[in-house]
Amino acid sequence: MKKLALLLLVLLGVAHFATLSRCEDEEKQEADEEDSDDEEEEDDEDDTEVKEENGVTVLNNNNFDTFMEGKDTVLVEFYAPWCGHCKQFASEYEKIAQALKENDPPIHVAKVDATVANEIATKFEVSGYPTFKIMKNGEAVDYDGERTEMAIVARVKEVAQPDWKPPPEVTLVLTKDNFDEIVNNADIILVEFYAPWCGHCKSLAPEYEKAAKDLSQRSPPIPLAKVDGTIESELASRFDVTGYPTIKIFRRGKMFDFNGPRQHQGIVDYMGEQAGPPSKQVQAVKQVQDLIKDGDDAVIVGVFSSEQDAAYEIYIEACNSLREDFTFRHSFSSEVTKLLKASPGQIVISHPEKFRSKYEPASHTLAVEDSTAVSEVQEFFKKHVIPLVGHRKPANDAKRYTKRPLVVVYYGVDFSFDFRKATQFWRSKVLEVAKDFPEYTFAIGDEEDYAEELKSLGLSDSGEEVNVGILADGGKKFAMDPEEFDADVLRDFVKAFKKGKLSPIIKSQPLPKNNKGPVKVVVGKTFDEIVMDTQKDVLIEFYAPWCGHCKKLEPDYVALGKKYKGEKNLVIAKMDATANDVPNENYKTEGFPTIYLAPSNSKQSPIKFEGGDRTLEGFSNFLEKHATKLSEKRDEL
Repeated sequence: MKKLALLLLVLLGVAHFATLSRCEDEEKQEADEEDSDDEEEEDDEDDTEVKEENGVTVLNNNNFDTFMEGKDTVLVEFYAPWCGHCKQFASEYEKIAQALKENDPPIHVAKVDATVANEIATKFEVSGYPTFKIMKNGEAVDYDGERTEMAIVARVKEVAQPDWKPPPEVTLVLTKDNFDEIVNNADIILVEFYAPWCGHCKSLAPEYEKAAKDLSQRSPPIPLAKVDGTIESELASRFDVTGYPTIKIFRRGKMFDFNGPRQHQGIVDYMGEQAGPPSKQVQAVKQVQDLIKDGDDAVIVGVFSSEQDAAYEIYIEACNSLREDFTFRHSFSSEVTKLLKASPGQIVISHPEKFRSKYEPASHTLAVEDSTAVSEVQEFFKKHVIPLVGHRKPANDAKRYTKRPLVVVYYGVDFSFDFRKATQFWRSKVLEVAKDFPEYTFAIGDEEDYAEELKSLGLSDSGEEVNVGILADGGKKFAMDPEEFDADVLRDFVKAFKKGKLSPIIKSQPLPKNNKGPVKVVVGKTFDEIVMDTQKDVLIEFYAPWCGHCKKLEPDYVALGKKYKGEKNLVIAKMDATANDVPNENYKTEGFPTIYLAPSNSKQSPIKFEGGDRTLEGFSNFLEKHATKLSEKRDEL
């Protein structure tokens, strides 16, 4: 009994000790939580509390607006802690703060870590570091001057003056009431069609205004203007504006595409080039002779009696819209006219000597009459600008060699003195064949310039000195089996292509073993069979395995496939565009995911899914609207 009683006492003691320990732990945990809450409250207080570092006020998302209340002028620097320029400027900025503090009245100087205070940074469209804004009664004024103490202090003091007002916009505002009067009388004017809600338009606005200021100071000035397309819907419709921002160049009321950059300096440089004449005047015979002897592109020269010549005016108008694709020249010199074996009022296209051959004329001539249409002159340029066998390279590819079918012969192309003979030896073989197929474009290309293209043709490891590919319509590619190259071999290859006896080269994953899921898998080899099936509507998603947006989309896309699985004439499909060729140029993939509906009755004109609603409901609405083969309408799942 004594032993039992002793055991009970021990157990009671242990239990009591455990209870005390547990209570202490709980009390400690509660105390820690209270401390944590206190710390959080202190952090919250720190977030709104305004502090200073070396005379510079530190602002963030929580205290920015409160601090600005009632203050006439505040200089603010938006910076990033990792930014080298910001670090380098820190001491200078502290000097600025001291100088403005001594102003009468004192002017506040602040800084914002834009990587943390992203709400404020976004509000003021901060896109680089450091960015300086002068806050005038709560409104931001951009600072674009020199980053020196003297320049910044002077500008801030100027804005701080009681009677200071922001200068009026240099960009002209056009409406239906003043558009024609201003645009039709301008030698050149740039017009932006915008929408107030458009994010891209908002980003462009400060760049556009800066460019307008710079270009207004040119001699003669180049005006920049803008049209609110949501208000001036008649003007937007008249000029086929379908998206914002849309930018157009007008010359005396005639519209031309704007293909320049959308940053301040880029706009200035581009419009400076556009404002000049599209054709350069040549006065000396030697200028033309040098171009013909050593040039890389067609030499286009219009010869006229004077600037008052009606043919000259037609020529200049034709040149204007093609000035980015061609280099134009004109001359009023009788000696230049004689050199070109032409007469005043004619346009001559001459090919450089290295591209000439016995199978084609050395030059082409067009006589411009009063009745000659501008479009006729432009077609003349396009038709004769490339020789029978030209030199295709990355610099001229997009401007000269877009027509299909294109027969390309790849080897070590080099027209320098030491290698010109070898280059012309192989080119002469191509010329023998090109003359017999005028419906095709022929070119030579350096194998190093087109290493990736050769790889896509399966020819990168052929081991042959010369390789051949045909780039055909619809993105199809054909490769010549590597063998000893000569004119007869090339001719047989082109003949086989013409007769449809060649199989296209298509990069393709293996055919899936099981393709019975709700979303059908398409590979390069099955694209035509599945997507181009004229008996079915096909919704096709082009994706990349690494794309986060594609992964996020997958559950809804699978659900879509399940929803429409009973529709025999509708296919929901997907294709890994990084591992397969898309053998049709109408299905362009410029980002992931890209989604098209290939309607049964219009396979060559797919409908791109461009809505932001990439959900089951969004896709269903799209299909219900555009599909041609749905058996019935249905409610959402």
